[in-house]
Amino acid sequence: MTDELRAIRERIDALDEELQARISERAALAQEVARTKSALGQEVEYYRPEREAEVLRKVQARNQGPLEAEEMARLFREIMSACLALEQPMRIAFLGPEGTFTQAAALKHFGHSVTTVPLGAIDEVFREVEAGSAHYGVVPVENSTEGVIAHTLDMLFSSPLKICGEVELRIHHHLMGRGTDLSGVQRVYSHSQSLAQCREWLDSHLKDVERVDVRSNAEAARRAAEEEGAVAVAGEAAAELYGLEVIARNIEDQPDNTTRFLVLGRNGIPASGDDKTSLVLSTRNEPGALYGLLQPLSANGVSMTRIESRPSRRGMWEYVFFLDIEGHTDDAPVKQALAELERQASLFKVLGAYPKAVL
Repeated sequence: MTDELRAIRERIDALDEELQARISERAALAQEVARTKSALGQEVEYYRPEREAEVLRKVQARNQGPLEAEEMARLFREIMSACLALEQPMRIAFLGPEGTFTQAAALKHFGHSVTTVPLGAIDEVFREVEAGSAHYGVVPVENSTEGVIAHTLDMLFSSPLKICGEVELRIHHHLMGRGTDLSGVQRVYSHSQSLAQCREWLDSHLKDVERVDVRSNAEAARRAAEEEGAVAVAGEAAAELYGLEVIARNIEDQPDNTTRFLVLGRNGIPASGDDKTSLVLSTRNEPGALYGLLQPLSANGVSMTRIESRPSRRGMWEYVFFLDIEGHTDDAPVKQALAELERQASLFKVLGAYPKAVL
């Protein structure tokens, strides 16, 4: 070992020691926060989504490399997750089973120092959080290739829960099986959305092979691990969980394939400084009704980023509209626009105001 290399390693060791001491100091301060909050003698919210979003944005803004800003923020997310666990161990319900992209989204948002609770259906995630059995829930809401998850929108319409955050996860699908030979493949298992997102690759490489829709990619991987002649389309975590070989990587048709997930909680949260608000509206079925309904947004300078329609289930050909807009309900322009919308709409419900996805 050269003297130069030895000196570099000694500097790294010294920095590691300093980092560890600072992390321990941060953790001790987190415990002090918990004691201070408990002394107030009232119901305490230990997890503050708006505070975490502010911290992570600052981390990214001051990052000067060589690590990417997203990677630096991910490291800080895990530090905050570990510190929060000292204040309050959290249970996070998600659309399971284990090994799904929804679990990956939950861990991306909350870090790995939480307990993730897999549930079998989207409505079960809502019920778990509503009952207080989980602190928060994570469900998919839309995919950049295949569109919205209708069941999630329907549950948001009827549930008292609030949207407390969002997660955007780049989706990479891999073909996996017990071996690496495609010649004996008889069935491809995956969720219907994943099969659709990989249609071109499957048509090219496994054109005549049966495609079987199952309730999750993790379930697909489990079946591929148990059945002769079966493969699965799923994520890396599922391959590791069920001991499968990855035969082909990144087989999604769109390289920027991304799924958006929502974080659900029982209470609204304050503004973070860079937020979204989601709401649901309905109006009379007459010419120009929707245009007139949305006028308050334009008049108050509020940008709408998404609109989706769903059958209202109150009458034939009646619809409700799900909107995402820029800003928080506490922001003056948004507050004014929403007040006008509520007066005009036949149905009006704010689903949540929350920080935009940071990572």
